[in-house]
Amino acid sequence: MSRSHRELHLIERVGWLRAAVLGANDGIVSTASLIVGVAAASQGRTEVLVAGVAGLVAGAMSMAAGEYVSVSSQADTERADVAREAQEIATQPESELAELAAIYAARGVEPALAREVATQLMAKNALGAHTRDELGISIMSTARPVQAALTSAATFAAGAALPLAAAALAPANVLVPAVSGAAIAFLALLGGMGAKAGGAPAWKAVARVTFWGAVAMAITAGVGAMFGVAA
Repeated sequence: MSRSHRELHLIERVGWLRAAVLGANDGIVSTASLIVGVAAASQGRTEVLVAGVAGLVAGAMSMAAGEYVSVSSQADTERADVAREAQEIATQPESELAELAAIYAARGVEPALAREVATQLMAKNALGAHTRDELGISIMSTARPVQAALTSAATFAAGAALPLAAAALAPANVLVPAVSGAAIAFLALLGGMGAKAGGAPAWKAVARVTFWGAVAMAITAGVGAMFGVAA
């Protein structure tokens, strides 16, 4: 006797996973770059740590606000599309039925059967059918502003705490290479974890995040050194 089971699809993770990876990656890269830049400008450990803590707090708040605003805009657009679709269903039901049937027919369903499927789906939940199959909005892809904001802020702070801890523990004379190396290692770990969670090839994600993280830190260290020498 077979048991019904709920299949778990990786795409269901896309909402929080995108925000989590973005937040942690930005936290590591921006905070490590800030620390490296300040340290390269010949500042003391106290100044470096103060700058790092300030970057962590400001970055986490910025990520939360930015994610909330951007994802809220997406949610507003989705709601507007759904409202317009509801209006069209109420005023032009036959046209909407034909439109839905045409979508199924285009996917390979025989035209008569496509119309029958569309008829049955619209009888049960017309707006749900059109939202899913015409607009492409599903429960897995629906914008969730609060979830995105909280995930981004938390993961940014967690990511930023790693290079900050490395700066606090590293000897002053090797602070820049220690923080840079630690940040690269953390980015590689993050890339691998994100790829595993999303079911993607690990080496691509690791190469991508470590390369751009190294570029960002190198540029920031160069700017910091330039201003430090100028001072």
